[in-house]
Amino acid sequence: MDQPTTKPATPYEALGGSDVIERIVARFYDLMDNDPAYAELRAIHAEDLGPVQAGLKQFLAAWTGGPKNWFDQGKCVMSLHRAFPISAEIGEQWADAMARAIAEQRDIAQDLSEAMQIRLAQMARAMVNQQKDAAAS
Repeated sequence: MDQPTTKPATPYEALGGSDVIERIVARFYDLMDNDPAYAELRAIHAEDLGPVQAGLKQFLAAWTGGPKNWFDQGKCVMSLHRAFPISAEIGEQWADAMARAIAEQRDIAQDLSEAMQIRLAQMARAMVNQQKDAAAS
């Protein structure tokens, strides 16, 4: 008799948990730190990426249904970014680097990978708080 397969309860479980989250975050910051395509994004960050890297790991884990440590701290991802000058270009750089970091994780199901990329890109675009001066265009 076949055993019924159980579907992972959360996207976090479907991803493969903390190991995969850590790989996504490590690749994201590697791209941001080393690929000139993300120079504007890198420029708004402190030299030491350790604290933001740790925060992104916690956020992605909680956001995907894993440990809720990030949310338990009472943080709001939108509020935390208000102090930074985020242009549409920087939002797109963040979205692109994150999409690449997720897509490179070959053990993530394609539908989950795509859904994460779409939702995180929407979040990055929602953080844009700097508009280009129409006269400068």
